Amino acid sequence: MAKAKKAHKSEAERTANAHRKIQKQQNLKDASSAKKQPPRNKATQAGARKHPEPPMPAQHLEKPGTEKDMQRQPQFQAPDYKGSGKLEGFSAIVTGGDSGIGRAVAVLFAREGADVAIIYLDEHTDAKDTQRAVKAEGRKCLLIPGDVKNPDFCKRAVKKTMKAFGKLDVLVNNAGFQEHADTLEDITDERFDQTMRTNIYGYFYMARAAVPHLKEGSSIINTGSVTGLKGHGTLLDYASTKGAIHAFTMSLAANLVKQGIRVNAIAPGPVWTPLNPADKPADKITSFGKHTAMGRPAQPEELSPAYVFLASPVCSGYVTGIVLPVTGSPG
Repeated sequence: MAKAKKAHKSEAERTANAHRKIQKQQNLKDASSAKKQPPRNKATQAGARKHPEPPMPAQHLEKPGTEKDMQRQPQFQAPDYKGSGKLEGFSAIVTGGDSGIGRAVAVLFAREGADVAIIYLDEHTDAKDTQRAVKAEGRKCLLIPGDVKNPDFCKRAVKKTMKAFGKLDVLVNNAGFQEHADTLEDITDERFDQTMRTNIYGYFYMARAAVPHLKEGSSIINTGSVTGLKGHGTLLDYASTKGAIHAFTMSLAANLVKQGIRVNAIAPGPVWTPLNPADKPADKITSFGKHTAMGRPAQPEELSPAYVFLASPVCSGYVTGIVLPVTGSPG
């Protein structure tokens, strides 16, 4: 027994010594590496063209926030993206399509051959700019102002789209409301209701209005968020709605799969759109996106190809019920 105990102790000591030896070797490598490589302070540029890096302009926008008023305009044109008819002859609705991600999606849908109806709140100048960009791609663009919190408006918006285009193939639920709060107590019932009704009720109402007009090969794409995957300490209500959107996406996908209607979501990380300068104070927006692995926020044109992928039966005919993270960070 004593010999066995001594042997175990000796083995443990050897293992501990081995651990320390490995640690020492790595410490030397780390020290050497630190001397050779200066601290990396540039953001990652892995796309087709260079995108802006922090610091972002110190600007605070009045809600709902308009792209025309942003000191640094979001990049939405995706000039290196070449259309190939992936959505030829399609008709799509994009809520929150006047600016930001919605605008970029509308432009690429048009480049791929789709007519697009833009649903927006009251940002008329932004909406008209998006309409011009869609028409420049050679497609029709219908503007429908209104509030997706209202189920009757959602029904009317779908009817207007059907009347204008004769069909509906893709619904993109993208409209959203976000306002930070440092504490749970800061979120009033009114604010909570506003966030919930815009971000999840609006998605539900639009989907319910659209589904009777969709057919086999059609799709619904919901805009979720990394906050719905990981939570966010100062976006308690917003992150909760995004988590609900992810669950709604997977549930609706299961519900509609036998009809050949695919339902998916995209979960963006920080994206440079009017939503964020209309939320954060000017002094805090300068570091927006800095803490992603890429060290910068995404531009809308870096998100829009993912929407094309999920909208096109040619690309994703066997994909439904997923939440696709486009976050600028691994994991």
